[in-house]
Amino acid sequence: MSRFHRTALIASPTSPAQAAVADLRSRYDWADLADADSLVVLGGDGFMLQTLHAMLERRRILPAFGMNLGTVGFLMNEWRLPGLDERIERARPFRVSPLIMTATTIEGERHVLPAINEVSLLRETRQTAKLRVEVNDRAVMPELVCDGILVATPAGSTAYNLSANGPILPLGSKLIALTPISPFRPRRWRGAILPEKARISLTVLEADKRPVSAVADQREVRDVARVEIAIDHIRDLTIMFDPEHALDDRITMEQFIA
Repeated sequence: MSRFHRTALIASPTSPAQAAVADLRSRYDWADLADADSLVVLGGDGFMLQTLHAMLERRRILPAFGMNLGTVGFLMNEWRLPGLDERIERARPFRVSPLIMTATTIEGERHVLPAINEVSLLRETRQTAKLRVEVNDRAVMPELVCDGILVATPAGSTAYNLSANGPILPLGSKLIALTPISPFRPRRWRGAILPEKARISLTVLEADKRPVSAVADQREVRDVARVEIAIDHIRDLTIMFDPEHALDDRITMEQFIA
């Protein structure tokens, strides 16, 4: 259909996604990825995150409409073959601002990586991690003894952050969550909700004795000494959803799931 002449179709390598590609290619004419101005993404949340990260790396960001052929599908729409053109026409766009992580290792190597859901610091051995937490260059916690800590966006607040008892953040709230993972000292600290303009710095204390890794979504940097995290407003992403099942509604309803 002419409505798809600027839309590219990409899919995960799983059997259900590849079968769906064959069905869609028989019904519609699709653009090449290099010429497209929007995407239809088939797969699960993991493949959608891979697709969004690939666009960030190429620095060519297109609106993405996903259809779930994976498991949870929080970032995806329902898989339905009929009426796809009308669905895309009616879809609601949501802008998602990724985090940018700058991680410096013990050896002095510097890694700059984006994260759409969260940046997490995790202990590498049986020993707990010891971290100093700074917000906007102010030491708000001189020493946090824990299994780790994470910084989550509103879009990622219902993922690892929620499993770590972090808060659910409404989309568009302009907030980020700072959530400890199994805190030991101070034991009762449950984290903080910060404005999205906040700059967070995490310094690993006793980094040689108590090694820590930093993970930006699915990409890991081992043996970090210091990690700096902030929202990257320069490269906002756009995800499209069916009006009756949009991302902000999903995030809201997660608060009522027992």
